[in-house]
Amino acid sequence: MGVTEDLADDLARDVIKAIEATGDEDIIAEITKVLGASSQTAEEAFLTALRVRRANIKARAVLMDRLRRFKAEKEAGKDAGGQADS
Repeated sequence: MGVTEDLADDLARDVIKAIEATGDEDIIAEITKVLGASSQTAEEAFLTALRVRRANIKARAVLMDRLRRFKAEKEAGKDAGGQADS
């Protein structure tokens, strides 16, 4: 990636961490405003990185949930005396 994308991605990661720590989604609007005032390119790169990272987080959560359910169903089958497929 280029400098703009690298910096935007680093900032997006830090903003996501801050939101997770504080629960304050307004951080996004404030950071976007600051970036947009000085660089529309930086603002767009930040918002793109943020969307991509948040989408990835949600997709991974769905995947992990699905794997947990699969494992639980497989274990329930074993506990019920059934034979689980290998």
